[in-house]
Amino acid sequence: METTEKKTEEEERKESEKEKEKEKAEKEEELSASEIEYVSYGGEHHLPLIMGLVDSELSEPYSIFTYRYFVYLWPQLSFLAFHRGKCVGTVVCKMGEHRNTFRGYIAMLVVIKPYRGRGIATELVTRSIRVMMESGCEEVTLEAEVTNKGALALYGRLGFVRAKRLFRYYLNGVDAFRLKLLFPSPVLQSSLSMLTDSDSGHWHNDHIPIEECSEVH
Repeated sequence: METTEKKTEEEERKESEKEKEKEKAEKEEELSASEIEYVSYGGEHHLPLIMGLVDSELSEPYSIFTYRYFVYLWPQLSFLAFHRGKCVGTVVCKMGEHRNTFRGYIAMLVVIKPYRGRGIATELVTRSIRVMMESGCEEVTLEAEVTNKGALALYGRLGFVRAKRLFRYYLNGVDAFRLKLLFPSPVLQSSLSMLTDSDSGHWHNDHIPIEECSEVH
């Protein structure tokens, strides 16, 4: 009995040490987040990275055909964020005619947990929206879980408004808000101006949900 208790204490000690090491590693990653590099979708070699992030972080399942639909038709609207060669975030979008309006749609946005809260999701979304605006879109829409406060806050800061509540929209039964951004948005224009003035591309500040926001939808 005494041996069993000692063994249990030893296991708890090891687990505690592993947890501390994990937290240390995450903090080190966070401290280096200023080294984030943003790149536009560059071809098939980026597809597994996008799929890996979305499949691991978001609640909705997608087939490879769904991903290809977006990145093959609108590669200029998809961006990835890298830190020391590791893909830590991505945004996937589309645009086209909808009821006599040319609009953009944010389909997927993910930033992995150790990198949230550092403006990466904002940067990714802003880059996509800027391309939509330059392409002639009159508005941008997306859906976000009503419980996803991080995503709602992020899009609110960019000027999105809640256009509609969609009941039991997700497979998990959670409702969604349809968010809409109409151009021009003074808040958005300010964000786009900051992005344009950045010469390094490193400025900082989930349908398809952002996780917590994921910073997520």
